[in-house]
Amino acid sequence: MAIPPTSGPRPLGINAVLAAAFETTYGTSPAGTYYKLPFVSHGLGEVQPLIEDDQLGFGREGLDPTYDVITNDGDIVVPVDLRGIGFWLRATFGAPTSASAGSGKFAHTFTSGATTLPTVTAEFGNPEVPTYSAHYGAAVNSLKIDLARSGMLNAVLSMIAQGEADPATTSIAGSPTLLRGPRFAQATGSISVDGTAAGDVVSASLAYSNQLDKVEVIREDGRIGGIDPGKAMSSGSLSTRFTNLTLLNKARAKTPIALSFGWKMDGGYSLIFTLPRVFLPKPKRAILGPKGIMADFDWQASGSSGAQLSVVLTNDTASYA
Repeated sequence: MAIPPTSGPRPLGINAVLAAAFETTYGTSPAGTYYKLPFVSHGLGEVQPLIEDDQLGFGREGLDPTYDVITNDGDIVVPVDLRGIGFWLRATFGAPTSASAGSGKFAHTFTSGATTLPTVTAEFGNPEVPTYSAHYGAAVNSLKIDLARSGMLNAVLSMIAQGEADPATTSIAGSPTLLRGPRFAQATGSISVDGTAAGDVVSASLAYSNQLDKVEVIREDGRIGGIDPGKAMSSGSLSTRFTNLTLLNKARAKTPIALSFGWKMDGGYSLIFTLPRVFLPKPKRAILGPKGIMADFDWQASGSSGAQLSVVLTNDTASYA
């Protein structure tokens, strides 16, 4: 069966490209230093709803609606890989402290609670059309990673952007630097509690939020005037097979634990999230059938003794400054 002709090429997700760069001035797309990054999906895009007209006296046929303010919020899902994830960690936490780890490796340490946060311009393109859309003034509101025994390891980045430039036929990124892979695997993940490997965790999640506050000023273009960081917050869940009283006793005694999540790959490369002060709620131990009994803990981290979360990425990229 012949494929019918079309008037032009159809844009396909498999051919979509992402180039991103850190902004020097909020909401101003930089002229250079873009990185070509892998992504799984994205939901950014300007939205401007309509407000129904409320005037009376002109009969039953309504008058023209009014355009409301513009918003550009959405999620970008990216792979948790060796190199590209460092860009998004910098966008989430700010610039890291980087040091040589020997043998061509570098350790990049990101910490929570930065006073100021960077913003990025993220351009998504469909080269076969061609069309490119740049989302500027974009900041990471939250980052979430789900841990499981198998499957793809992804990070969900909830973004707040100031706006989206009109689609263009050429990219503003020029010749971006590739920052990609290889990918960390769920199968190599590990979780430790107070420095000891936790062998009874079935699944887990880690979420960090900057709790960004939109500066919703009055301006003629209908866009926000900026983004202010709020209180940093780390939280998540641990779903465990009930095998001993260790975590339950910690929860009952209201004793904080040290929690870490991490992945490693050959060559001494790794990604480790560390939360030194985590509180566990007292959970149910419901019996729902003949199989193993589960205990679920929805934890929260504290920053009362320092940074509530630190991330160390060890790879072969010299700098994310």
